[in-house]
Formats: sequence, C-alpha cells, structure tokens
Amino acid sequence: MNAVLPGMREANYGRIINVISTSIKTPLAGLGVSNTIRAAVAAWAKTLANEVGAYNITVNNILPGLTETARLSSLVAGTAQKENKTEAEVKETLKASIPLKRFGTASELANVIAFFASPAAAYVHGVSIPVDGGRTPSLT
Repeated sequence: MNAVLPGMREANYGRIINVISTSIKTPLAGLGVSNTIRAAVAAWAKTLANEVGAYNITVNNILPGLTETARLSSLVAGTAQKENKTEAEVKETLKASIPLKRFGTASELANVIAFFASPAAAYVHGVSIPVDGGRTPSLT
C-alpha cells in the first residue's frame, strides 16, 4: 500500500481492498491473537479510509466466511481427526451453520472484490462486507 498510495493520490483515484475475516464482527473461538490482528487491520483500514477519501481512493474490506479452499480442507481434516468424525460429518455440521447451507467459492469472493475495484463502487467506502452465506450473526 505504501508503494502505490503516492501514485493513487497523484492520480486522484485508487482502490484499496483488504481480505480479512468475519472474525472482526464475531471473534472465532480459540483464535485470540488472530482475532486481535484482524480487528486491528479493520481499524487501520477505517482510519486510512478517512485519510485518503479526499483523493477519490476507496478503502474497503472483504470478510470471507467458510470458502472451499485448501485451508478449509485442512481444517475439516484436522477437526475430523480430533473429534473422531468423518470429514463428511464435519462438513455437514459446518454447512448447517450457514443460512445458504453451502460453502462459498473463491470466484464468489472474487466477484465482490471486482465490484469494490470497479467504478460501480465509487461511493462504497470504509466498509467491511461479509461474504459468508449469511453466517455472520451481527447486524452491522
């Protein structure tokens, strides 16, 4: 960001998009350090948004939920082993916690990122948007 911000200011245009976690809205159990760092990134982004908005630079955060990735597969396998369950059982339990009853895909995250990067999002600024199938229980 430090490398590109001067050029964005000069151009009077830019998009800064952070991929963080839904844990900034609802902390994840057992991840105290991670929850703290992610919340700090969100606070930094809001501060930055206030500082660079006058240069037509938007700053927004994407908060991915359970998304079909190698990381999720690893977490499912670890949970299955720890809880003496099958991976299919763990996946079904996780999916049951999501109102859409499925995991997200990388392309669904990319679509929201592309929107934030586009001129269509010119007035969307300083926000954190969960992309989690409705799993995050907070109203804001």
